[in-house]
Amino acid sequence: MRMQKFSTKDARTALLRKPRWEDLDGMMELINSLVEEEAPINRTEEVSRTEEMEFLTKRLSSIEKGEIIQFVAEVDGDIAGNAEITKLSGREAHVGRLGIGVKHGYRRIGIATRMIESLLQRAKKHGLKIILLAVYSNNLPAIALYKKLGFREIGRTPKGVCWKGAYIDDIRMALEID
Repeated sequence: MRMQKFSTKDARTALLRKPRWEDLDGMMELINSLVEEEAPINRTEEVSRTEEMEFLTKRLSSIEKGEIIQFVAEVDGDIAGNAEITKLSGREAHVGRLGIGVKHGYRRIGIATRMIESLLQRAKKHGLKIILLAVYSNNLPAIALYKKLGFREIGRTPKGVCWKGAYIDDIRMALEID
């Protein structure tokens, strides 16, 4: 994928592109900011620079091997978001799992929508037929976005997540792509 420039809903210019080694600090800042704000993600502890280096090294290798499709969104030199589809293997080789995170201050301005739409286009070119995701039941903006993009709920684990001391449902959603 070539870099894609687009205008956000608040008139900023965003760049959608593959991650690169130079994004190490920006990606670490993104995940740590999500942990710090207690965003509805599974991770509960900040990552060290060493951990992020190991993660990014493996991730870039997986992208090169075609095991993962991943984009970052950059706004004014800041990594504003990260999204990926991890391809499954074996009898599930036609299935991918979506993960996405957008930094506070960059939400609800079209970045997540653009990242997911671009990932879905690439997933189709990679021969994927089904995209799965997990979302916490209290993450109503994300659920609304996923539904808008055609995902449907396929199941849930009642009280499957403990978030901020309360048990909430873990929702599973899927999208069939042609």
